[in-house]
Amino acid sequence: MASQNIYILAIESSCDDTAAAILKNDTLLSNIVATQEVHQKYGGVVPELASRAHQQNIVPVIHQAIAEANIDKKDISAIAFTKGPGLMGSLLVGTSFAKSLALGLNIPLIEVNHMQAHILAHFIKEQNFKTPEFPFLALTISGGHTQIVKVTSHFEMEVIGQTIDDAVGEAYDKSAKIMGLPYPGGPLIDKYAQLGDPKSYKFTKPKVGGLDFSFSGLKTAILYFIQKQVKENPNFIEENRNDICASIQYTIVNILMDKLKKAVKETGINQIAIGGGVSANSGIRKALNEAEGKYGWKTYVPKFEYTTDNAAMIGIVGYYKYLAKDFTDLSVTAQPRYKI
Repeated sequence: MASQNIYILAIESSCDDTAAAILKNDTLLSNIVATQEVHQKYGGVVPELASRAHQQNIVPVIHQAIAEANIDKKDISAIAFTKGPGLMGSLLVGTSFAKSLALGLNIPLIEVNHMQAHILAHFIKEQNFKTPEFPFLALTISGGHTQIVKVTSHFEMEVIGQTIDDAVGEAYDKSAKIMGLPYPGGPLIDKYAQLGDPKSYKFTKPKVGGLDFSFSGLKTAILYFIQKQVKENPNFIEENRNDICASIQYTIVNILMDKLKKAVKETGINQIAIGGGVSANSGIRKALNEAEGKYGWKTYVPKFEYTTDNAAMIGIVGYYKYLAKDFTDLSVTAQPRYKI
């Protein structure tokens, strides 16, 4: 019966992408993302400009998501939205809109943790993609986060390792900025790295205890290295761009893999799922694929469109929360720091 289907409208506005999606149960019907070009000239996201752009984009993005899903507003069972973590101004736009629309349609409201959504994105039904079996370890890597999470069920998650300073995405973007590459620089480092020799330059790996990460020291080391080389040869970056990028990528991937190996050893869990914007990186994906054969891991890499910020992942959390009748009321507020 059609009435048994659950339609979730999902809204994501945690940073600089305004996104909306419609899910029919665990299947995606539409996934619309409006990116903001305005930040490129500033070399990073400007919070005030981001929230203004969300205000401009949110109505057309939601309208398009509903139209592409070929459903009516009246068919929507519930609205899921990103409560946090993220930029306060950006989160407020999505939260306020979700609350008012849920009130207007008289349907339940579901709050979602953005980082939990990156992990559960693996459960969106897709051809040729397998979903991880519980328990598994999730490596969530993005511009704002670097975490290893032990996942026991859809809603039982424990952060067992995280960055003590900068996130891995920031290390990529800052390194790119040092080299004069435009924002966002992470994908460009990945692109040039594929053409270079990863053993060209050696960068020291930070010594951090347990399963935690640190990237600020690496960023500083890259800065000093490049400054020194450019002083000796003003064309150093231009002449060695591919090798520099390959060496940076090699170091970052090794830092991530070392901690993952340690986490597998400590927990005895050898199922690994990755998520977050940096999980689109080819070096990380390659290292994980190799680990399957080398260490007998079972690895899960999400579909490319579910790695960067998107509303489909918010929708899948919404679907599972709907089944659990885990709704929120209209007094809910955005939470920039929102732990799993």
